[in-house]
Amino acid sequence: MDKIFKALASEPRRRILEYLAVEPMTVGEIADNFEMAMPSISRHLAVLKEAGVVREQKRGQYVLYTLVGEALTGQLYDFLAPFCAQARGIVEARPRRRGRD
Repeated sequence: MDKIFKALASEPRRRILEYLAVEPMTVGEIADNFEMAMPSISRHLAVLKEAGVVREQKRGQYVLYTLVGEALTGQLYDFLAPFCAQARGIVEARPRRRGRD
């Protein structure tokens, strides 16, 4: 859970997630929306990957980044469940996977 909050703590990372919610993008396409160097964007993407909310896929000479929306929402609902009846209902309605209580 700490990784997701670290990922969401940064405004540029939240903006990256917003862009990826629309469509998969390369690091260059993401960088076109920012006034920062591509290595900085790559570092932000690494944090998002570590949190499990972004996936990368090699496409020819490019790497395409995709939002893993269910991972993002799932972790946030898990966090909110003790505080919010709506989130608790969503968590309880999800099919249980192996290794989860």
